[in-house]
Amino acid sequence: MANDMMVKELEQVVVRFSGDSGDGMQLAGNIFSTVSATVGNDISTFPDYPADIRAPQGSLTGVSGFQVHVGADKVYTPGDQCDVLVAMNAAALKTQYKFAKPTACIIIDTDAFQKSDLEKAAFKTDNPIEEMGIRQDVIAAPISQMVKDCLADTGMDNKSMMKCRNMFAVGLVCWLFNRDLKIAEDFIREKFAKKPQIAEANIRVIHSGYDYGHNTHSSVSHTYRIESKATVPGRYMDITGNKATAYGFIAAAEKAGLSLYLGSYPITPATDVLHELSKHKSLGVKTVQCEDEISGCASAVGASFAGALAVTSTSGPGICLKSEAMNLAVIMELPLVVLDVQRGGPATGLPTKSEQTDLLQVLFGRNGESPMPVLAATSPTDCFEAAYEASKIALEHMTPVVLLTDAFVANGSAAWKLPDLKEYPAICPPYVRPEMKGEWTPYQRNPETGVRYWAVPGTEGFAHILGGLEKDDKTGAISTDPENHDLMTHLRQEKIDKIAVPDVEVLGDRDDADLLIVGFGGTYGHLHAAMDELRSAGKKVALAHFKYINPLPKNTAEVMKRYKKVVVAEQNMGQFAGYLRMKVDGFVPYQFNQVKGQPFLVNELAEAFSKLMDK
Repeated sequence: MANDMMVKELEQVVVRFSGDSGDGMQLAGNIFSTVSATVGNDISTFPDYPADIRAPQGSLTGVSGFQVHVGADKVYTPGDQCDVLVAMNAAALKTQYKFAKPTACIIIDTDAFQKSDLEKAAFKTDNPIEEMGIRQDVIAAPISQMVKDCLADTGMDNKSMMKCRNMFAVGLVCWLFNRDLKIAEDFIREKFAKKPQIAEANIRVIHSGYDYGHNTHSSVSHTYRIESKATVPGRYMDITGNKATAYGFIAAAEKAGLSLYLGSYPITPATDVLHELSKHKSLGVKTVQCEDEISGCASAVGASFAGALAVTSTSGPGICLKSEAMNLAVIMELPLVVLDVQRGGPATGLPTKSEQTDLLQVLFGRNGESPMPVLAATSPTDCFEAAYEASKIALEHMTPVVLLTDAFVANGSAAWKLPDLKEYPAICPPYVRPEMKGEWTPYQRNPETGVRYWAVPGTEGFAHILGGLEKDDKTGAISTDPENHDLMTHLRQEKIDKIAVPDVEVLGDRDDADLLIVGFGGTYGHLHAAMDELRSAGKKVALAHFKYINPLPKNTAEVMKRYKKVVVAEQNMGQFAGYLRMKVDGFVPYQFNQVKGQPFLVNELAEAFSKLMDK
């Protein structure tokens, strides 16, 4: 009977795993996304978890979710709503049902829908399905009890067995989408390499979930398959933005022939970069967890002076604290990459949520005229490219550089083709040359780029001192001369202005669009998807998305003035729109602003942009 089931081919599907923050929903989502990426599907993920260290079990505020969008072709977002909702308890069903499509399949663990569970989730009756008016297919299974039965002979205690519940849900979803469990087994064995008994227990449970679906058909008439249409050969992996960022720094250091130093202080959602880089001592990576944010940045300034590729990582609150040391790198003209993984603010705000509210802070949030290049990664996989490019700019132009990501792209993941470093551009720091000996001074510059030459301590004949006080352009000695300060201020600005960045590309109806959508950083996928939706409805729409913020691409003004209507969409109150107005004379765009700590919804974007076009 099971062999006679119909298998439907799908172009894409969205699955959302949800449960208590201790139910392992992030791991469940990661396993399913890894399985999908490994077979060649494109993916986009959205981990959505509470900021509580450990919310009360079964509470509405303690629900953790992980949404993954799997596609045969390119997918740009984790999806507005899901085709499959896994709700491991009553609170998860209550809070996550709003993300389910009207046609969604819902999977619940009936053992977690007891009277006390329903009361915690604020249900008024003992029939939550009926109370919520759910009309979709519901696979209601006693998952907890089946996990206990599956592991009864292992000698595991009840608490340990219950930690495997998430694997049953993964197995059931893998059955529903005809996934090969071999990839999941490999993932689990690697994840629990130091605890082989735990690994084998989880593997037994994931097979139990798969077999349950296979043997009972789980109340559905067919299963699904998503074939990959990827045409680019190569090795692929599922990678998060934070891990891709770490790899980008490692690649840049290797390309430049330098050791990599990270001076950091743990802060959500940037800490994973510190964790990842700390694993790679064999590659010459040095990581220091400092006592506070400013010391993390100051130690990186010192490492830069000593000749390393220096990085410091943080989020918005840490940028506030690092600003003094960042400014030290500006006046000393030392290479430094400052990674800002943006989160909800102000103050400690929403630590686990995503915004784009640090833009003006990293552009202008320091005392004095302190120009600093700013880049913004556009996706989890672009974090690798952006980290490499930020490092290249810092090293070749002797300047601190800010790399903006955000919680959405940093914690999200996508299918990533492993790069060939031979294809990446060389990184060539402007080192002093032997013939300069005897005539070199610390602020001697390349006349074409305005970049000062780098003398690494220990280079014979190039001993020097740098510091936070203004220096004389000619001698490098401390100077309070007003004309010299004016000159040095202009030289530091001109050096940044001369950095060559690619033109901003216009996608979609670039020649005759009735509306140009403009954005920056991590909103790329949602804005691209909104453009695609509007174009499929017959509207003329284009997209200009910015990765390089300072300096802006040279064609920025021409692009902004080419279209009758321009809307700048961003997850703040209009910071990028204001910056563009400052840089482009006479530019007055429409604005779409949300500050919810959540990614944009494509349908809301498309509706708002459509109304603008109808004005």
